[in-house]
Amino acid sequence: MTGAAPIIRKLTDIPGYLISPEDTVRLAELAGPSHGTSTSVFLEIWEPGGAQPLNSHEDSAEIFIVLAGEAEAHSDDDAVNLVAGDVLILAPGSEHRIINTSATDRLYTITIMANDGGFAKLVTDGITAPLTTQDLGYLVRSLAPEADAATDATVAA
Repeated sequence: MTGAAPIIRKLTDIPGYLISPEDTVRLAELAGPSHGTSTSVFLEIWEPGGAQPLNSHEDSAEIFIVLAGEAEAHSDDDAVNLVAGDVLILAPGSEHRIINTSATDRLYTITIMANDGGFAKLVTDGITAPLTTQDLGYLVRSLAPEADAATDATVAA
């Protein structure tokens, strides 16, 4: 037994961040080193046409679970297309970037880094960029805007 109490966080209390002012990808740290784990978990949101800069994590595999949207992922010399429901696994040390290929819709992923290596601190030292109810609705349906819920009810009928 570690004696550590469980940590509960409310999605509505978790801020989003931009690593730098010109970024087109917001990140919200759902779990990470400040919560007692070397694994970090993020909600990542790419604006339409948005992309990360080419980046690499020498000691960490990175896993992206695509919740919504379409993208093109580049890893070293390879490129693959992504859609909602895909799981992308990048090897430690790969040079990679993901580009939202939609001109109108955001791309949403849950991103898991097995060994954070300081990435969560890089994110949370960035610029606060609030999450919207639409953003949170991709994680928890009850947090989705009422208009989306009404559309869902119409589709289900």
